[in-house]
Amino acid sequence: MAASTIFGPHLTLDLNECSPEKLSNFDLVFDVLNTLPEKIGMTKITQPYVFKYAGLVPEDKGVTGFVVIAESHISIHTFQEKNYAFIDLFSCKPFDTERAQDYLIEAFESKQPTVNVLMRGADFPRENQHVLEVKKAQ
Repeated sequence: MAASTIFGPHLTLDLNECSPEKLSNFDLVFDVLNTLPEKIGMTKITQPYVFKYAGLVPEDKGVTGFVVIAESHISIHTFQEKNYAFIDLFSCKPFDTERAQDYLIEAFESKQPTVNVLMRGADFPRENQHVLEVKKAQ
């Protein structure tokens, strides 16, 4: 592995086979968005904005929410009738992506999670860039 300068990690989770009760729980989504920033060393600058969604496609109902953090954002979109959630966490500074993913998978009781971590901004110009170990494609 070679050191690479990056702007920050972007963690995405596609959570399949989740608990429908958890996915429809407005308070749970709010609490996750409210507490996760501190758990991973981020700075929450707004209260979570969360709402229930029941739109044009009835089976797509669920809970959607996001919180703005000083380092970027966290968003959650649940689909209770499909037992599915999409979660996005982007930060301009390194954080423990494994801790965040474990917390989120457990919170929604996903039995089939797909997790991706993308290191963004390798060429972003800034004076004090973060250095992380990332695998270089061969």
